[in-house]
Amino acid sequence: MYPEEIVKPMKLELIESGFSELTTSEEVKSVLSKQGTTMIVVNSVCGCAARNARPGVIMSLSNKIKPDNICTVFAGFDIEATNTAREEMLPFPPSSPSIALFKDGELVHMVERHHIEGRDADLISKNLIQAYNEYC
Repeated sequence: MYPEEIVKPMKLELIESGFSELTTSEEVKSVLSKQGTTMIVVNSVCGCAARNARPGVIMSLSNKIKPDNICTVFAGFDIEATNTAREEMLPFPPSSPSIALFKDGELVHMVERHHIEGRDADLISKNLIQAYNEYC
């Protein structure tokens, strides 16, 4: 598990952009039981989270259409919440960072780490915006 002082600024980047922090299994289950759309970002300490994933998801929120709920769990820190979120992302294997969009609790769009690595934040944002326009 990562020390809190390392992950805190990385968590705050999303929280200060309006994301709800999920730290327990119950919180993940609760948000996914809501009607509407929910995005869960599996945040990470890696460089592709800092350079590509977090900026990309933040940029995507400038779209007129966006998810009803935007949430985040932190891999290697919020262990219980991350494990529960990943169970809901099956059949996709665990990866971090990753971004999942759910509609009425069902997974409808997934951006895995291999879709994030080597792609800039703008491309990730455009991918998410297309998903928002389709599902939200």
